[in-house]
Amino acid sequence: MLLPRIERFLRQTNMPCTKFGRLAAHDPRFVLDLRNGRIPRERTATRVETFMKGYLAGAQEGRHAQ
Repeated sequence: MLLPRIERFLRQTNMPCTKFGRLAAHDPRFVLDLRNGRIPRERTATRVETFMKGYLAGAQEGRHAQ
């Protein structure tokens, strides 16, 4: 499931859910909607996964403040 991975990412990065939604899905309500049962399209889920992997890789290289 996508939501548990997002929740873990939010804890790891200390990122607000609305910022995550804006950056990953271009929708500040994305995580809030997922928490309320929204099921994302496959394309959106793939984009979000790609965002998280890229962000974490950038954090390991020191490009993102933790």
